[in-house]
This record gives sequence, C-alpha cells and structure tokens, in this order.
Amino acid sequence: MQVIEEQVYAFSKDNSPCATAKPGELLKFVTKDCFSNRIPDESTTMADLDYTYGFANPAAGPVYIEGAEPGDVLVVDIYEIDVADEGTVATDDHCGPLFEGTDYRTKKVKIVDGMADFNGVKFPIDPMVGVIGTAPDGDDVIDGFVGAHGGNMDNKLITRGARLYFPVRVPGALLQMGDVHAAMGDGELCGTGIEIPAEITVKVQLVKNFELHWPVLETKDKWYVNASAPKYDEALMNGSKEMQRLLMAVTGWDAVETYMYMSIRSDVEISQGCEPCEVQLSLRIGTPKLPQFAPLVPRP
Repeated sequence: MQVIEEQVYAFSKDNSPCATAKPGELLKFVTKDCFSNRIPDESTTMADLDYTYGFANPAAGPVYIEGAEPGDVLVVDIYEIDVADEGTVATDDHCGPLFEGTDYRTKKVKIVDGMADFNGVKFPIDPMVGVIGTAPDGDDVIDGFVGAHGGNMDNKLITRGARLYFPVRVPGALLQMGDVHAAMGDGELCGTGIEIPAEITVKVQLVKNFELHWPVLETKDKWYVNASAPKYDEALMNGSKEMQRLLMAVTGWDAVETYMYMSIRSDVEISQGCEPCEVQLSLRIGTPKLPQFAPLVPRP
C-alpha cells in the first residue's frame, strides 16, 4: 500500500502529483489537523496562528490516478480512518452564528478507546473526512473552500464505509484529502469539530464516461448530492438540480414527477454553514436507494 504524506494547501490542476496509483489500488493518506498541527496546547489559540486559508486545512496528495480522464468519475471507498489520541476544538471572534461575544479559545479533547472526553462528558467518536476531492480544471481552490470538485465539504457522513464519486476534470484526477474530525455536528457551528491528525485508508476506482456535476456520496441506504454556494438558496438549487437530473436518468420520470418524489422522500441537510466565516455553505441532499432502478451513479 502506498503511503501519501506530502501536504498541499489548494486543489489545482498545476499541482505536481506526489504518487501515481492504478484503479483498484489501496492508498493510505497521512493527514495533519486543520491547523497544520500548530496548536500544541490550550495556551495557543487561533489568534496566535497565521490562519489565512492558504495556510489551513492541509490535504495529503495529490495522487495521479492512471486512466482517469476528463468526463470520467473517480470512485473513492473509505475503508478506515485512524485518528490520533488527542484532538483540538478552537474558536475565533468571527465564525459561526454566536461569533459576537465569542473570544479566541482552545480546548484539547482526549480520545481513549474510541471515546472522546469533553469536560467529563464522554461520547463515541465517529471520524470523518472534511476535505476530499479532485482538481478543478479552472482556477485553484484553496483547501479551506468547497466547490463542484469537492474540497472542504465537511460532510459528517464521509466516514468509514462511505463511497464517494467525484467528477474528473483533469487528467489523472489529482485526488487529495485531509481535515479529519474525530466528531463534528452538522453545521459545524463554531467552525471546528474535534480537529485531529489521522490516517485514511481508501480504495480508488474509475467509472468511465459518466456525466457528474457535483460530488455524490453513497451510504448503505441513501444517495447524497453534495453542493455548495455562498448562500443557502443557491446551494439548494445546485444540489436539487443535480439530484433531479440523476433521478430522472434512472427512473424515466419527467422533471415534475421527479420533483414531487424528491419533496416527499429527499432530505436537505446542512453539512457546514458557519457564517460569517468566508467558507461557502455546504449541504447535502439525500434520497433513499431505489432497488428497482439502476444506481444513480454506475458502480465501478
């Protein structure tokens, strides 16, 4: 298994790959926390860091996937997420709905036997990957931001057992990932989960010649379109259009019937929305699997 340790701070078609992998290969990505491991203790806060987004959310990679061409789909199966024994939660003075009156503060959270300990309250961790995606074919997107390529989706369902489908827009796809959270609530209200270094084991595969506009997540019982935009209504439109298009293609229903079905069966869930933070709103639209129809995205 190749081990991917090099870190980059943007998704870019100009990034030089640090490794090359074949479809079907297992890879291990060794990641830092979103602070680039620069908060050693609770006396250090985000005010002490140069926390412009160009120096945050490092991602391990990128990896060039042999045979991946624009118009294909890169499939990533999350096999394992092994986290360190301590994570970090931090606040600043300009992030999340309660930013007014919130100061810079850091809390270290111990992880023991799969349990986090926050002020004596213990709960099971559920490690998830915050930043993951492929390179865009246009302008660079720094790792702290989200888009149609993936990036900082902060979707708490991107955990062990999940399968992701990413549009390939440049030769080799250029897969990278990082920003693991030992635990995070939907919305990530203060702007951080339990930020933690980790090792992510994945398998990469390809679907050739399939149109995909936004990343798709497959779980045991649902399909999710992941979409984003500066504002909720725009993100909702982006995700709804893509879910409608994918459903119409497999069911044969027209646009209106598909829209009706989405209204009664699909859930809209906010992955990350901590305004006035600069990061765009990230959401997911989930629809139950339909066993009588083909998968929304072909299986590799």
